[in-house]
Amino acid sequence: MKKTSAELVEVSAATQLALRDLRTALGSYATGVTIISTAAADGQPVGITVNSFASLSLEPPLILWSLNATSPSRSIFDAAPHFAVNVLAADQTALSRRFATSTAHKFKDVPTTQGRTGVPVLQGCAAVFECRRQTAYEAGDHRLYIGCVEHYFAAPERAPLLFHLGHYRELGPLIER
Repeated sequence: MKKTSAELVEVSAATQLALRDLRTALGSYATGVTIISTAAADGQPVGITVNSFASLSLEPPLILWSLNATSPSRSIFDAAPHFAVNVLAADQTALSRRFATSTAHKFKDVPTTQGRTGVPVLQGCAAVFECRRQTAYEAGDHRLYIGCVEHYFAAPERAPLLFHLGHYRELGPLIER
């Protein structure tokens, strides 16, 4: 039986086809693209592309993001007291792709500065949030990190990089004021 695009799918029968369809449905929600960066215990910069970033609270200023539980970077983020959320601008697609790989030297030739908390901060981003890791939780096949924003920078004139249905996108025209 062929399903229509508006037909509800039972998730409890989690076949590979149903999981792929679920992933596509979840991809209907457009997100921004970030690179989460920190410094390893030996001072080496570590970063990973993430689109699971969200604001959690203003009082206190909390954000959250998630990392695949099997990520090789997990132990570094678990041990790091601080991290930065680098919100990518529309012209930073190449950085997103680079930090989405397991390349050993992701930061080579990437313009960065050391943030106030000692973590690497990427240049040219739409916004940057330096956070103290408050807590982390296991959540399914991911680890959820909650951070308290200690410092931030925003460049509202820089359009954000978006991700929708498996593709990078640019912000469209304003619909309503």
